[in-house]
Amino acid sequence: MATVADSRSVGELLRDLASDSANLVRQELVLARTEAQDKLHQTIGACIGLLAGALVLLAALMVLLDAAVYVLIEQVGLEHWLAALIVAGVMAIIGFVLVRRGQSQLSASRLAPERTVANVRKDLDLVKEQLS
Repeated sequence: MATVADSRSVGELLRDLASDSANLVRQELVLARTEAQDKLHQTIGACIGLLAGALVLLAALMVLLDAAVYVLIEQVGLEHWLAALIVAGVMAIIGFVLVRRGQSQLSASRLAPERTVANVRKDLDLVKEQLS
C-alpha cells in the first residue's frame, strides 16, 4: 500500500483495497497449490516406500517362512500343519504392525496444508483490523 493514505480519495482507497485483496487471494492460491503438490509428493513417496518394502519382504519372507516351518517340524517335532499355523500367525502380527505404520504416515493430519491455513488466518485478521 502507499505510504500517503491521507491524499487519496475514498474511491482510490477502495480500488487499492480491491486490488490488494485480489493479489492476496492469488498469492494464497499459489501457496495452497504449491503446498498441495508438496503433500502429494510426500504421499507418493510414502506409497512407493510401502510398496517397495512389501515386495522385498514378500520375497524374503517366503524363503524364511519355509525355513521356519522346517525348523519347527524337524527340531521341535511339531506336525506340519501346526508348524505352518504358528509361523503364519507370527507373520500376520508383523504384517499388521507394518500396515499400521504405513497408515500413520498417510494420516490426514500429516497431509493438511498448515502454512496455507496459517497465512489465511493472518490475512483475515489483517483485513478485519484494517476494516475496523
